[in-house]
Amino acid sequence: MNSIKMRSHVGKDGILHLQIPVGITDKEIEIMVIYQPLETPIPQKSPEELGWMPGFFEEVIGGWVGEPLERAEQGETEK
Repeated sequence: MNSIKMRSHVGKDGILHLQIPVGITDKEIEIMVIYQPLETPIPQKSPEELGWMPGFFEEVIGGWVGEPLERAEQGETEK
């Protein structure tokens, strides 16, 4: 038994047409088809569409140029 996984498109007529070369000639075969509709991907919004200022991620996030930043001593907390 062999397995083939592929994607295909169902036309407006609602019929799926399959053309699968199996490498067998002049023999009867048994075929099982399992199908699953794929979710339509949700388009990704740009940072500007999400309310961020243009260039924010390019200039602010990871935009530090210079000496490495070091965290100052935090001291003790109150008990």
